[in-house]
This record gives sequence, structure tokens and C-alpha cells, in this order.
Amino acid sequence: MKEKKDEEVRKIQFTGRSSYILSLPKYWVKEMNLTAGDSVIVSRVDSSSLLITPKSAKVEKRPEVLVSVGQDDSPSSLARKIVSIYLIGYGNIQVRSKEGRFTPAQRNAVKNLVRTKLVGTEIVDDSSEKMTLQVLLSIADLSVENAVRRMHLIATAMHKDAVIALGERNKDIAEEVILSDDEVDRFSLYVIRQLKFAVQSQSSLETVGLKDRRDCLGYRLIIKSLERIADHASGIAEIVVESEIVTPQQVMKKIEEYSKYALETLDNSMTALFKRDYALADSVVELAQQAPKYEKEILEIAEKLRGKDLSSLRVILEDVRRTAEYAGDIAEIVLNLTVENVVMK
Repeated sequence: MKEKKDEEVRKIQFTGRSSYILSLPKYWVKEMNLTAGDSVIVSRVDSSSLLITPKSAKVEKRPEVLVSVGQDDSPSSLARKIVSIYLIGYGNIQVRSKEGRFTPAQRNAVKNLVRTKLVGTEIVDDSSEKMTLQVLLSIADLSVENAVRRMHLIATAMHKDAVIALGERNKDIAEEVILSDDEVDRFSLYVIRQLKFAVQSQSSLETVGLKDRRDCLGYRLIIKSLERIADHASGIAEIVVESEIVTPQQVMKKIEEYSKYALETLDNSMTALFKRDYALADSVVELAQQAPKYEKEILEIAEKLRGKDLSSLRVILEDVRRTAEYAGDIAEIVLNLTVENVVMK
């Protein structure tokens, strides 16, 4: 790369099989600390534009932010503010009371938030007027893909345990499933934080383990589907805890088969994602469309159940069906991410 000085612009010449002259405003070059001989990465954004990134460029860090809290600020509002700050990438969040002391509800809200929602975050300073939250997990420690894998495993385990709790009428197992929902939410927020970081530059994209900016939107939609799958597993568990539903053995056997089908659909959709397998994703979309058939068959067998049990059963079957449907949604996203691999260019 050769640089030619000019009063208004800097012209940078790229040499190789072809030569290109790129004119940039002088202050752009200065802001990016480009000098003669520096390397840059040129990547394609779409059919009509290129992205030029200095190879040595560092993504802007957000090391510290201060949140001032008044005694009139509600605990839920404070929690939402901290979550928003966490998502945009700050590594150190100081929370201070304007009046010199937090209310007990505010302190509990912050502690509960860190414990249940923010992956890799600890309270490193805690007093009556100040709390410091520090994100100890670095970006490279847990990639987007590994975090999504973790979400998938937790959601799958929740669904399996919810069905076991239903068959055994075991409220202890059901309560554990409900508590596990927080773990899925924690990883969801962590992935969103990573994706917000990833879109800043090509180098940050690679740091979190992704290759294309389009992956960011795809993964954002996928983690939303995984969140909803976990919510439906939690919904089944809540019915076990809150009601005395009695499920006949014949009906329960069919529910277990239905559950196995839904989880197989989910597993295949996630395998298609991680392997970037268009054909497998396409087959999952077809598989997900079979859910109503299972549901209809079970309802025909269960038609003699008493009113309350039948009502609860319908909700449970909907939870299982929605699991399969969200798996189909994930597969459709994989189709969009991988279709270029199977078309002629």
C-alpha cells in the first residue's frame, strides 16, 4: 500500500493483480492512524460496496460508566438500565446513590440481577451508597457459538425434565425446571452483548467467532427462539406445580413420544446451524410441520378426561408443539444463512 499526500485527501494505492486508487478525506486517515505501509482488510459488504478496516484497528472499549440512582427510582427500572448498559459492552458499571444510601429493594434488585441474568459479572465493591459491577469474562473466553450451544443444552434438559415431572407428578423436579429458565436468559443476554460488539468491525466479528455480519441477525433470532422453547418447558412445569393434573398412562406415553419428536426436531435444527448444513435444515422445516398430527392424535385419546385436566393437557400439548415450531423457525434461519452454499453463482 502506498500513500500519496494531498491537501484535501489522502490517496491510498493498493497494488496486486490490479491497482486501485482510493481517495479518503485526510481527517479519516488521521483518525484511523494510517501511515504509509500499513495493512488494511478489504471485505465485501454486498454487491456494490466494500468495507475497509485497518488490520491493526482496535475496537473502541467501554471500560466504565456511572449510574446515579435516586430513592424514587424503582428497582425494576434500575435493573433495566443496568441490563441495557451491560448489553452495549461496558466492563465496569458503578451504581451510586444520589441521596447517600440505596433502598433495600434497590440493593436486592442489583444483587439478584447479577446472580440470575448477567453472565461473567460480579459485584466487586458493595457498600450502602455504591456498588461496582465488573464483567470478568473476556470476549474471547466464551464465543457466541458456545454460548448458544449452552442455551440449547439447558432448554433441552428443561423440556425433558418437565415431561418427566408431568409423568411422575413430581413438583420438586418441576420447580427445578422453572428455576433453570433464568440460566437460559443469562446466556441470551450474554450473546446479545457479544453480537453488539461483533457488528463494530470485521476484527471484532472474528473475535466472537463469526464470519459474516449477517450471522449476527441470524443468531439474534435463534437465541430468541431458544428463549421461547425454555419458556414453554417452564410452562409445562408450572402446570405440574400449580395443578393436580392426572395423566392416564396411555396419554402420557403419547406425550412422551410427542416430546421426543419435538426435541429431535430441535436437535437437528441446531446441528444444521453449527454444521451450516442447508439440506438438513430444509428437512427440519418439513419435520416441524408434522406437529399438529401428533397433537390431534393425543387429543382423540384423551377426550374422556375431566374438564380441568383436559384444559391443562391442551396447554401442555401447545407447549410441545411450539417447541417443534420454534425448531422449525431456527431451521428456516439456517436456510437463509447457508443458501449461497447450494446455489450456482
